[in-house]
Amino acid sequence: QVQLVESGGGLVQPGGSLKLSCTASGFRITTYAVSWHRQAPGKERELVAFISSSGGDTNYADSVKGRFTISRDNAANTAYLQMNSLKVDDTAVYFCSAKYMWRAYWGQGTQVTVSS
Repeated sequence: QVQLVESGGGLVQPGGSLKLSCTASGFRITTYAVSWHRQAPGKERELVAFISSSGGDTNYADSVKGRFTISRDNAANTAYLQMNSLKVDDTAVYFCSAKYMWRAYWGQGTQVTVSS
């Protein structure tokens, strides 16, 4: 069964850090570009970070540049999102997505809440 599973979300204080994981099963992410997205209550889903299949190309939303880092470990079939200096505005459900040509898979999401 093809599946993407996010983990690592939780409650953190402003200024804190979290590391999200996105683990694939049923397929190898080696040839897939991976992206992280988030959706806050009442808002549209937005792209947060992108990493190419080789890991050589990354892109970030302006709102997270310098604070978030996307990475991948193809051997572990997992991608990551390291989130530092978290802000209240980062509160959202975070989703990962893997895309290759016409194939696209999405995870179910993990909740990140930044609150004091």
